[in-house]
Amino acid sequence: MRKTERNMRTWREARDARDARVAAGRAFANHKVVETRDVVALLEAVIRPGDRVCLEGDNQKQADFLAQCLAAVDVRRVHSLHMVQSGVVLPEHLDVFESGVAKRLDYAYSGPQASRIATMLFGGKIELGAVHTYLELFARYFLDLTPHVALIAAVSADREGNLYTGPNTEDTPTVVEATSFKDGLVIAQVNEIVERVSRVDIPGDCVHFIVKSDKPFYVEPLFTRDPAAITESQILTAMLAIAGIYAPYHVRRLNHGIGFNTAAIELLLPTYGERLGLKGKVASHWAVNPHPTLIPAIESGWVEQIHSFGSEVGMDNYIRARSDVYFTGSDGSLRSNRALCQTAGLYACDLFIGSTLQIDLQGHSSTVTASRIAGFGGAPNMGSDARGRRHSSDPWLRAGEEADPGAPALLRRGRKLVVQIGETFGDSHTPLFVEKLDAITLAEKLRLDLAPVMIYADDVTHIVTEEGIANLLLCRTNDEREQAIRGIAGYTDVGRGRDRKMVQTLRERGVIRRPEDLGINPLDADRSLLAARSIKDLVRWSGGLYEPPSRFRNW
Repeated sequence: MRKTERNMRTWREARDARDARVAAGRAFANHKVVETRDVVALLEAVIRPGDRVCLEGDNQKQADFLAQCLAAVDVRRVHSLHMVQSGVVLPEHLDVFESGVAKRLDYAYSGPQASRIATMLFGGKIELGAVHTYLELFARYFLDLTPHVALIAAVSADREGNLYTGPNTEDTPTVVEATSFKDGLVIAQVNEIVERVSRVDIPGDCVHFIVKSDKPFYVEPLFTRDPAAITESQILTAMLAIAGIYAPYHVRRLNHGIGFNTAAIELLLPTYGERLGLKGKVASHWAVNPHPTLIPAIESGWVEQIHSFGSEVGMDNYIRARSDVYFTGSDGSLRSNRALCQTAGLYACDLFIGSTLQIDLQGHSSTVTASRIAGFGGAPNMGSDARGRRHSSDPWLRAGEEADPGAPALLRRGRKLVVQIGETFGDSHTPLFVEKLDAITLAEKLRLDLAPVMIYADDVTHIVTEEGIANLLLCRTNDEREQAIRGIAGYTDVGRGRDRKMVQTLRERGVIRRPEDLGINPLDADRSLLAARSIKDLVRWSGGLYEPPSRFRNW
């Protein structure tokens, strides 16, 4: 660049563009406050065609009013947007693609919209950037996917724009940090505008406009599992996990994914875990949302500390009363942070255990099916072996030794325990184990560079079904790995294709362990083992502090 050209550049083009957006928006604001009736016009004034827009759709908290307003803008003024958001959860998140307001999408999770997003991708309505993990998408907010405009949600704001995000802080600090400090515009919907917020979670100088929505933002009770729905087969898998993985590895730092199998583990800790003498030895430090099914373990003294990605509906009063366990602010409410908890899960947890929809012959795991693209959420972060980890722990070192017994001890990397748990047949008698993942078929149809695999085979260390445990760390060849998986695949087509002699050899080596190998009688897998057998039981365990959502109340 010649000297004259260098001197002509202002070096603040992005800031000037942001200031111009703010100036255009002020026509609809009293200082920073915008009336609900003017929000569509505000968005039309401050968003430019082709902008990267982060609409806060977490997997729980939703900026639902702003989502409705964005879907209502004039497509002649606002169009071809590039949406960068962690959760595609509400119908409006996809309505903007139907109308042409949005064109391109980078996201992480789409559980409730999994079927519709698949249809729209196949129909060419969405130009897909990538399906990310949460932490991966957050990282790109600070590099090549920085939002021009962020539409976020908070509990309350004062007139200077200071925000109180409350228990469901979730993604908000990360989104605001990336947007505001790189000359983007931040608009917040809040449940109320107050004289003084009870806790400043987001400082006002990062927020440009606020609007009091017509009703509180929506929060999905994503992590509530009714103990009444836990089956005896799921109880058996939970017993296997506790006796065959938690106990021998002495797992203290862990994350549980969503599902009834992991809920069963939580409810067995005060009963079956107590019987095995594991209290104080396992499951004490957690990176996990406030699962109601953890209440009995907390009340029984198993749990020392929990850091959370987000909160859970109905748990606020319980959390406030258990600040020894949860991270809380001066006001007593939970302080959640998805990015930091994902980091804790990646680097500080020794075990991740969760469910999936499909597992292939090498152990690749995916939640994509022929008609549903649910995304990944945080599972690939939780369920991956962090190669940058440098601190040791007993479970990590033992897993590393099992995987590579011949390596010099001082140079041998440990391994995170990554466990996939489920029943051989799922809903509608759908097999868990398949020869070929639907994710590969999807990638072929959409001509993707990469199949949307949730957890790669080389990260998976164990698979648990009602048939037993396959310890993949002990497998020395691909053939052994395949037969270990077939050996616990039951009466699925994959299971029926096993080499019986090789499976027996693997069992003799301890690669496969049946319930009886762990001293478990499958007939003992009874619901009477659960510390709580209903939502009402969880309320009793909490001393009445847990207030479950109405749809989970049957009394």
